[in-house]
Amino acid sequence: MSASYSGFDSHDDDPVELFVDAEDVFDEDDADFEPEDDDEGLDDDGMMGDIIEEDEEIEFFDAPQGEVVIELEQPEGDAQEEVEAAREALQHRIIQFMQSRRAAALSQRQILAYLRRSNLGHLLFDDDDEETAGYNRGSRRDLDPNRFPKVPSEEGRGLMDSGVFGATDSRSRLRSKKRIAQRIFDREMGIGNSIDRRLNQGLMAQSTIPTTDAEMIIHYDEPVYSGQFSDDGNFFYSCVKDFRVRMYDTSNPYNWRHYKTVVFPGGSWTLTDASLSPDNKWLAYTSIESNVCLAPTDPNDTGDPYMLNLAGDSAPGPRQAWHHRSAFGIWSIRFSGDGKELVAGTNSNSIVVYDIESRRVLHNVRGHDDHVNAVCFADKSSPHILYSGSDDATIKVWDRRSMGDGREAGAFVGHIEGLTYIDSKGDGRYILSNGKDQSMKLWDLKMMHTTARFNELDPRRHTRQSDFDYRWESYNDANWFPHPNDNSVVTFRGHKVLRTLIRCHFSPPGSTDSRYVYSGSHDGKVWVYNMDATVAGKIDVQKTSKNAKALPHRWRPYFRNKNFHNWSACVRDASWHPNAPFIAASSLNGWDSALGTVTVHSFNESSKDEGEPRMGSGYYDKMRPVDAETSESESESAQSEEEGDEDDEEEDSSDGDFFP
Repeated sequence: MSASYSGFDSHDDDPVELFVDAEDVFDEDDADFEPEDDDEGLDDDGMMGDIIEEDEEIEFFDAPQGEVVIELEQPEGDAQEEVEAAREALQHRIIQFMQSRRAAALSQRQILAYLRRSNLGHLLFDDDDEETAGYNRGSRRDLDPNRFPKVPSEEGRGLMDSGVFGATDSRSRLRSKKRIAQRIFDREMGIGNSIDRRLNQGLMAQSTIPTTDAEMIIHYDEPVYSGQFSDDGNFFYSCVKDFRVRMYDTSNPYNWRHYKTVVFPGGSWTLTDASLSPDNKWLAYTSIESNVCLAPTDPNDTGDPYMLNLAGDSAPGPRQAWHHRSAFGIWSIRFSGDGKELVAGTNSNSIVVYDIESRRVLHNVRGHDDHVNAVCFADKSSPHILYSGSDDATIKVWDRRSMGDGREAGAFVGHIEGLTYIDSKGDGRYILSNGKDQSMKLWDLKMMHTTARFNELDPRRHTRQSDFDYRWESYNDANWFPHPNDNSVVTFRGHKVLRTLIRCHFSPPGSTDSRYVYSGSHDGKVWVYNMDATVAGKIDVQKTSKNAKALPHRWRPYFRNKNFHNWSACVRDASWHPNAPFIAASSLNGWDSALGTVTVHSFNESSKDEGEPRMGSGYYDKMRPVDAETSESESESAQSEEEGDEDDEEEDSSDGDFFP
């Protein structure tokens, strides 16, 4: 049976939902990536449909013209009537869309994605088709209820007891439960010998996990894509979709001071990453472009950033990645341990090593089968061993001294969907990764597959058929299976890795005794895990920030006739202060996640707060206070003044509205 849009009445007035897959058009890897064009497309949550004029035409590109035909299999048995009803509903929904004013020629992939989101995709496949729909993707296949990793993890518990991830009182589990007040008393009174005091200090640091109540909330007019403290805790930067990086003095973590903003000129869609040099004097930051901006962190240096072209010529060699310059974009950037080189992961499936002093690309290796979303060095003090994590669901290990032949030193496999981020513990051994299979994994360099073993196993055969799109879809746990070649140590599950490239980290040794790992999450929380995969704590950013700022005046005409309370948060990044019990969470936040926040959370044994400023105080990006109880005109005036100050300080394109 087929359906064509040419022979049916229009249903323009009926509500039609359709999320267009940006990857079909732009092949970019972020949830809300869109061209900066005032005439294009719906956003991922359908908000544009509320403000597009009736006579406006919506265009979609890169799709074949012609009739859309949906063929459905004829079932047998008692399910006939049920499937017939589902078929009629499917027909009606497709015809609705095709006759609406939003109709356009769509690619096959977009139609299939629409059917999956409508829970009707199963009608397109029979039992024989499931093999082509992805490895272990059939809902009819018997599922092992014990297929998920065991929690608590025995391997993780062994790591906790080993002392590698923080102190453990081996004499008694109950001794570690002492209240922090008693531990502080013991420390101040000098009770115990030197070993006891050192153990007490470590256990006390482990007890101070920050809580949901925010010390302060910094508001931005665009989503915040990343934010990190420096290694000494005196500096924090936030990367925002408006192509600006704000720098803050955080030497007093209770009293932040904005001192500088730098811009990425001519960026594409958003800032993707940033990295501080080991001496904290330089900040490298990127967009989906071939250039890296290198800006001094000195507040007295107000010059323009240096532009480094990572798509420049490099000496050709085996597996060297060549690309069209306009298609080259950077997802991840890191300084080497000596500060002399930059390593980048790109949308050309390559890892780029760049020498800063000579301004020259040393290596450009096509090391993966898909985008390289994250890179990092194994040891902060050494520039030799580095890692790359990719959408091909693998982590590759590279020896900087032998990258010339384009071969990796080894590999990790275990994720069944692409990776969004990787982080090194900095000890040259342990690495952490976040995956679109809704899991975070801990890896040990001693357990990596050699290149020969990796090629022999061909682990990609288990994952390359996946068609899950984390930007638009929810993950179905029925599709999860343990990778047969998994060489990870511990798997952590619970947080949501959806919509955007959500990041994960090891907790710092100073403020947490290296006891935890943590991740942002699409559900608006920061998830903190023990090393045995149990949950140590959650920080609910959405709860503490909900409705913390009035709806911007320029948006109100669009929603004046609607009961619009769609405040949501997606925590994309989080940073644990190295010396104090603070976590700064960087989020896509606000109405339909259209704004951004950095929320600062501290350890509090009580929800009562008698200090000044009060907990939850709001600030604009330059730390101008936001009084939630001020009048509308005062709030708008403060925001206008804030934007005016920024225009005076910086030479850049103006901040547009959120809507394209």
